[in-house]
Amino acid sequence: MTRPLKKPDSTPTQSFGIKTKVLFVCMGNICRSPTAKAVFETMARQAGLADLVVADSAGTHAFHVGEAADPRALAAALRRGYDLSGHQARKVEMADFSEFDYVLAMDWDNLALLQRTAARGMQHKLQLLMRFATEFEAAVITDPYHGGVQGFDLALDHIEDACNGLMEVVRRRASMVAAA
Repeated sequence: MTRPLKKPDSTPTQSFGIKTKVLFVCMGNICRSPTAKAVFETMARQAGLADLVVADSAGTHAFHVGEAADPRALAAALRRGYDLSGHQARKVEMADFSEFDYVLAMDWDNLALLQRTAARGMQHKLQLLMRFATEFEAAVITDPYHGGVQGFDLALDHIEDACNGLMEVVRRRASMVAAA
């Protein structure tokens, strides 16, 4: 006597593709890195890849731990449709280096601090976010904290450009498994 085949569950239990985990890092985690997180998550949602992306942000310093995003960063992001309202600043933790695939610094100083902090086997995860930019030739995203509104808009221009390039990496990683 043969048993009837069990009908497969109609709800998918996992996504196809490789999940990409990204940590965006600036100094205090109230301007650039939370903005990058919000931009990247929005792009992932719009691309239909939200289930393949884990994003977070942190600071190399504990100056603003527990604080919300800078009001000027909130305003600049909101003008372009990004929501930073739920952000709460935190400092980079040792576990972040093993948890995330990419630990992306906004500038050289923060990258150097990350390089000194990360264990030797984690150095390959550390890069500048602007490495992924395709439109702007700047190497870093300048800290707008001590400047005016224009600095926040320029930082957002650079972040959007770099996050677009980073989304291409996510798409390629997703298609590698889908094609296999």
